[in-house]
Amino acid sequence: MKISNETKIGALTAVSVTLLILGFNFLKGKSSFSHTKKIYAIFKSVEGMEVSNAALINGLSVGNVSDIHETDKDVNGILVEITLKKDIHIPKNSYATVSPGLITSTAIIINKGDAQEYLHDGDTIATRERPGLITQVQDNINPIVTKLSGTLTSLDSLVEVVGTLFDPRTKNNFASIFTHIAASSASLESMLNAQTGALAKSLKNLDTFTGGLAASKDQITRTVDNLQKASAQLANSRIEETVATLQTTIGELKTTLDKVNSNNGSLGLLLNDKKLYQNLEATSRSLNVLLDDFRVHPKRYVNISIFGKKDKNGYLTSPLADSSSKNR
Repeated sequence: MKISNETKIGALTAVSVTLLILGFNFLKGKSSFSHTKKIYAIFKSVEGMEVSNAALINGLSVGNVSDIHETDKDVNGILVEITLKKDIHIPKNSYATVSPGLITSTAIIINKGDAQEYLHDGDTIATRERPGLITQVQDNINPIVTKLSGTLTSLDSLVEVVGTLFDPRTKNNFASIFTHIAASSASLESMLNAQTGALAKSLKNLDTFTGGLAASKDQITRTVDNLQKASAQLANSRIEETVATLQTTIGELKTTLDKVNSNNGSLGLLLNDKKLYQNLEATSRSLNVLLDDFRVHPKRYVNISIFGKKDKNGYLTSPLADSSSKNR
């Protein structure tokens, strides 16, 4: 059977188209002979991402971007379709970011979570925004520019101050300042002189004082020992018992004085009872009268022949003047 040229051309054309489609899908990351899993991600910006860009996990390419299109007419989001070419487990709490490359193409970075449930075919992975390289550089440059602006301002102020230093009126002030500095340095040098300086004299006096303390070390040691012994004896003495005994004695003395001040007891009555005092005074007066009468008229009380006959004169009723004045 002879095949015509038209049939050969048609068959070759069909094979060529098939190979072209398979090659195109291969370049897009699609495999026509293996079962693949697709997941989706929604970003606000994809920063130059194109179909067939890689999806990476820990730097390993696990898939490719198979489709990119907007979520609505206002382009509030961009839906990216990721075709996974490896049978791997991606936890449900994983998230994806867009990593714009400076040299290489833009890629999707999948950061794995720790959940025990995994994404299935057709699931949507969470996304997070990642600042681009230009944004990061700009964020780092802005503080530097701010500091540089402040430095330039300070430098401008310094230049103005330096400019005023060359004013003739200011030069005289600087000359006076340097003169005072020179005088101060001379005074400081004289004070620090090793032989006649005030500092040298102070150090010498301090050395003499410490030498005296060293010479009196034994006396100081004995004084400290005596103080320790005295404090030990004072600590060992029964001060609390002595104070308690003294308090008891004071209490008993107070009780005794209270009884003396009251009308209870002989001593209290003797001190506080006016009638007893008056009776004692009358008794004393009567005794004085009796003694005066005995002295003036002894024969009345003692009847002895040497005194003669018995004295019959009247008895005394009051003390004699001289005896009374001596007892009053």
